[in-house]
Order: sequence, then structure tokens, then C-alpha cells
Amino acid sequence: ANRPGLDKALEMLREGDILVVWKLDRLGRSVKNLITLVSDLNAKGIHFKSLTDSIDTSTPSGRFFFHVMASLAEMERELIVERTKAGLAAAKKLGRKGGRKRKMTDSKLSAAKKLLDSGVLPKDVANNLGVSLATLYRWIPANET
Repeated sequence: ANRPGLDKALEMLREGDILVVWKLDRLGRSVKNLITLVSDLNAKGIHFKSLTDSIDTSTPSGRFFFHVMASLAEMERELIVERTKAGLAAAKKLGRKGGRKRKMTDSKLSAAKKLLDSGVLPKDVANNLGVSLATLYRWIPANET
């Protein structure tokens, strides 16, 4: 993402400096991004400090705490993915499919074809069936009407 303020601050930092933020989530949008950024800073001899999260990477305990917090966040993300996959698999076993229900059911499709064959205008057929004209044409191309 375009973050000119952060980019400018990072350009100004030199070895021995400390990048101070109010809260950890203000620095990175994702755990991976955050870990990469802090690792890059550490490689350049620049420390990181979050005031509200009590993280200070200039100390061994601060670096440890940062990595523990990052690991917990990563584990939480993986658990969410795991639960989502399990839920989708359970729904699939019950015969459920993902996505929203089709607007054009088989009965609407056959009714639409009959109405169009009898000379009813496509826009009137779409209105009658409660679908958009685009949906009607998606299911019954114009050359078939």
C-alpha cells in the first residue's frame, strides 16, 4: 500500500536510531509485513519501539516479546484458515455448495423460454421473473430469443 509518511520516516533512519510508533498495528498491515520490516530495521542497526504494546527491540526481552506476539498472530491466522476449511468440508458433506443461489432456476428458465417463444418482450419476461435483463440474456442468449 502507498504509505508516504512511513516511507519518508524509513528513509531518514540511520544506524543507532529507534523507530517509535504509538501502536504496533499502525506500522504493519499484516504480521508478515511487520516481521519483515522489523527484521530489515534490525539488520541496519535500527531498533523499533511500540509505546502502547511495550515492545522495544533494542533489548533481548523486547525482541523476544515481538517474535512471540508475531508468532501468536500467525498461529491465530492459521487456525482461522483451518477452521474455515473444516467448515467448508462439513458443509460440502451435507450437500451445500458455496456462493449465492442462482437467480435463474430451472423452472424460471423454462418459463422464460416459453414466454419468449410466445412473443413476450425480453424486458417484460425479465421483470415478470424478477431478474435483470442481463441475467436473462446470460441464460438465454439474444440469438435464441
